[in-house]
Amino acid sequence: MADYDLEALSLSELKKMQKDIAKAISTYEDRQKAEARAKVEALTRDLGYSLAELVSTDTKSSRAPAAAKYRHPENPALTWSGRGRKPQWFVKALDAGKTASDLAIS
Repeated sequence: MADYDLEALSLSELKKMQKDIAKAISTYEDRQKAEARAKVEALTRDLGYSLAELVSTDTKSSRAPAAAKYRHPENPALTWSGRGRKPQWFVKALDAGKTASDLAIS
């Protein structure tokens, strides 16, 4: 390993060295990841699988959307389940004197 006298280097030389070191670290990590991936792919291939099959991240949500509990009085296409933030139309209707039970779907 080279022995550097950092005290003798100028600021620009130190900054260049810092940039070169950061690049060397990044490329080293990339090479290590590529090597690890190749080993894992070879192992999965030997076992008769693909890496994508074993580490699939395609998880589908099993939760169904919540049923609507409230409906806009003039526009029946606007509904709200009662979960999450209140929609603006719901807040405006409450401010206008309506109650949540007035907007409830029967």
